[in-house]
Amino acid sequence: MPQTALDGLLVADFTRVLAGPLCSQNLGDLGADVIKVERPGTGDDTRQWGPPFVEEGSTYYLGLNRNKRSLVLDLRDPGDQTLALELCARADVVLESFRPGTMDRLGLGYDAVRELNPGVVYTSISAFGSGPRTRELPGYDLLVGAMCGYMSITGEPDGRALKPGTALIDMLTGLYATIGTLAALEARGNAGTGQLVEVSLMDTGLAALLGLASSFLNTGEVPHRSGNRHPSIAPYETFAAADGDLAIAGGNDAIFGRLCAELGRPELARDPRFTTNAARVEHRDALAAELEAALAPRPAAEWAERLNAAGVPAGPVNDVGEAFALAEALGIEPVLELDGVRTTRSPLRLGATPTRGLRRPPRLGEHDAELRAWLTGPASAP
Repeated sequence: MPQTALDGLLVADFTRVLAGPLCSQNLGDLGADVIKVERPGTGDDTRQWGPPFVEEGSTYYLGLNRNKRSLVLDLRDPGDQTLALELCARADVVLESFRPGTMDRLGLGYDAVRELNPGVVYTSISAFGSGPRTRELPGYDLLVGAMCGYMSITGEPDGRALKPGTALIDMLTGLYATIGTLAALEARGNAGTGQLVEVSLMDTGLAALLGLASSFLNTGEVPHRSGNRHPSIAPYETFAAADGDLAIAGGNDAIFGRLCAELGRPELARDPRFTTNAARVEHRDALAAELEAALAPRPAAEWAERLNAAGVPAGPVNDVGEAFALAEALGIEPVLELDGVRTTRSPLRLGATPTRGLRRPPRLGEHDAELRAWLTGPASAP
């Protein structure tokens, strides 16, 4: 097997639900040995998050926990606390997503672990951070997505605020936690010591506002929902074709000119209302009416083929099944199968140290015997 980027790295994973398990799955994909610590009886909350369920468990859990081993520990039991602390003492990375202060009360906080393991990278994921006014606040993606402003910008202008179709804030928090962990490991290689890495859903949610956050911070104007339209680019939305919606990304004047020519309406590119992006944004309703009238005679897939051939980014609105079929047809190979469990392949493509698909998501406590024996024995590789 080719060497992976994180060969030999040991991760003690005390996280659950989405953000933390996604971070540890990323590290596992990159070659780290991830030991997933779960509570007795139920394990990770997502094991029960269904339907749908398959023989191996909830499909939600299966999508976030490949390349890990499961160890059941009761962190309120003194004996299991001792094993957990020993695991932290041997680990390169400790990940946790309890409410701030919980790991300290269990004797597993950063200060306690650092005393035994000065090189540890200790990544803590919370809802609103560890400050005195936020540490007791509970948080889930839905709640933080509402409170950070993200839902206020999602949906149709005259409709209700909506959450994104996936747990976007949780997912992005998991990615930021991965980045922070890898950065701290790099710093450890230079300085020889570890550090505490803190990531919160609220910080992530505000960062995820991107250009809209910048617009508000620099103008004071509060952004609002705009449906599928981009607030600063036109045309950059979905348009009705003969049989369904077509996404068109007209990111600059040259693309817009090619779009107009391919639609048989070259004069639109010379219309004073549409000659610049700023003008098109100002007159986007009129522009949409013109474009949809031109798109109406043909189906979305036909337009997508024609427009892409002309250098205009366009595509039909696929459902999830169509999206995977398209990826397969394009040779992307998006699916990984591990002992009968199908999951999306890591999107990271490293030429010299490729990601791996080594372990299917573990059953609860599947590796208890081997890991307990290792933790009570010499500190060699498990």
